[in-house]
Amino acid sequence: MIKYTATVSLAALTLAGCMTYNEQTYNNPPVATEAQAEDGLEFPLTPAGAKAFVEDAERQYAEFSPIAAQAAWVNSTYINRDTDALASYFGTIGTEMTTEFANDAAIYAQVEGLDAETERKLVMLRTGITMPAPTTEGAAAELNEVATRLNSAYGKGQAELNGEMIPGNDAEALMGTIRDPEELQQLWVSWHNNVGRPMKEDYERFVEITNAGAQELGFADTGALWRSNYDMTPQEFSAMYDRLWAEVEPLYADLHCYVRSELSDYYGADVQPDEGMIRADLLGNMWAQGWGNVYDIVAPEGAGDLGYDLTDLLVENDVDAVEIARISERFFTSLGLDPLPETFWERSQIVRPEGREVVCHASAWNLDNVDDLRIKMCTKVNADDFVTMHHELGHNYYQRAYNDKDFLYLNGANDGFHEAIGDFVALSVTPDYLVTLGLLDESRVPSADKDIGLLLNQAMDKVAFLPFGLLVDKWRWGVFDGSITPAEYTDAWVGLKEQYQGVTPPVSRDNPANFDPGAKYHIPGNTPYARYFLAHILQFQFYEAACEIAEWDGPLHRCSFYGNENVGARLNALLEMGASKPWPDALEAFTGTREMSAEPMKEYFAPLQAWLKEQNAGKNCGWDA
Repeated sequence: MIKYTATVSLAALTLAGCMTYNEQTYNNPPVATEAQAEDGLEFPLTPAGAKAFVEDAERQYAEFSPIAAQAAWVNSTYINRDTDALASYFGTIGTEMTTEFANDAAIYAQVEGLDAETERKLVMLRTGITMPAPTTEGAAAELNEVATRLNSAYGKGQAELNGEMIPGNDAEALMGTIRDPEELQQLWVSWHNNVGRPMKEDYERFVEITNAGAQELGFADTGALWRSNYDMTPQEFSAMYDRLWAEVEPLYADLHCYVRSELSDYYGADVQPDEGMIRADLLGNMWAQGWGNVYDIVAPEGAGDLGYDLTDLLVENDVDAVEIARISERFFTSLGLDPLPETFWERSQIVRPEGREVVCHASAWNLDNVDDLRIKMCTKVNADDFVTMHHELGHNYYQRAYNDKDFLYLNGANDGFHEAIGDFVALSVTPDYLVTLGLLDESRVPSADKDIGLLLNQAMDKVAFLPFGLLVDKWRWGVFDGSITPAEYTDAWVGLKEQYQGVTPPVSRDNPANFDPGAKYHIPGNTPYARYFLAHILQFQFYEAACEIAEWDGPLHRCSFYGNENVGARLNALLEMGASKPWPDALEAFTGTREMSAEPMKEYFAPLQAWLKEQNAGKNCGWDA
């Protein structure tokens, strides 16, 4: 199970989100007369003035960002009253900067005769904000105080089991190992109640402030602002989003039907009926977003035993958390990329520190946007975190590859790219790769008759995640546009999970105090989630392309391109582009196509889907939301 992560760079901290050029001007940017516009503007409303404005904005961001990044790092790795205050202080300055630059950029964008580079960067300045604040006095400060409280509340959250309080990352791990449905329910309910409920009022205020800020920028709401960030209109993005889901929905439905039946056999129909929805806490994950932890329950008879367990291999070989990071680094260096700087090993939080509160949610950072690369994890020695570590270092290698670009280009081609880079590398964690590392004896490599088991094991995370990845921002877009009111926050969240995932809570969630979305990090952390859905599509496009470059001869799901410098050279060409080109250009540079497509993912899982249909024959598949 991959813990879906955030990537943090200087650009991401000051212009939170991926910034990409949009050829159209979305919604209605603020319009000002020349006299009104020049009042208070430092540079004239001319092409040269617009270019000077952009250069000055980038300079100010570059000067401010290192200290802001350091404040955010300290707050995430040492949560207390003082670091909360520091994070809020510098966050307020950053928000005020982004708000001022975005509003001014909307005015300069109306100048005729702009060169293409200036025009592109002006659009980025206007649309590259995920947490906009209005220009009202005190609004930015209030917004950052609220955002800091939300982030810290999540970091300090705990679940409860048999009267014992359990830190968040430990509760996540227990959800994957406990098989007692009553204990699973305890963990699930206590986490959602303890974490979500206290932050509901703050989140309502957060939405009010950010919507006001987005509207000042000329957007209907914050969700429309977010969707403008993909080299297409918000409407075009929504259409692509839904098209990609339609391509993979049948595969998910087949998996859901099979897993539900196996859970029913294991727990009994009184706990999990063999029809309708799946009880959320039985799927081995606090949010039912990845099901890999219950693979042992659903593994196909005769083909399900893969011959090894990655967690056991790590323990047997005395691999600790730091060595997991070293192994992950060696994957990238095997492709011809440079090792990470020594400061990475000195400054990263690789394991949970003793005696203080931290945000354990995994993330990758570049604090100076050059080479102060770090990860923040509370790494456990298990298969989940072995894969997650490969993913995180993908972020770091991406961050370093584009570190010579202009400030506004210091990001991925789009935010889905940043997540997909680490994910497609993690797909190469195959049995052959584990043999190369010396973790797995060649005699234990699963034979071809285990392929269904290998594919099912992957699908329990990769395919199972898809509807969850889709619905998180669908919920948030509804919140931002007002179609989901505060009184409906949890009802709408549960409704979307039932509609898209076919998953239902273990107990009723109709208490008006509940705020179940807040129990998912990315909601209080204000991290757009569409990137993760897109990454699950893109990673298979990248993986298929890498295997073709490596001239892999065999089933796609067994391909490992470890050690192939041709793949590394092509990959680095993509990474070095950063956000300097529209994402279709970056996609084409590595895969040869300009369109996101789920076809490579469907091809990867085609043998499994055929097998699932055989297993599901005669069953009442589907569910009613």
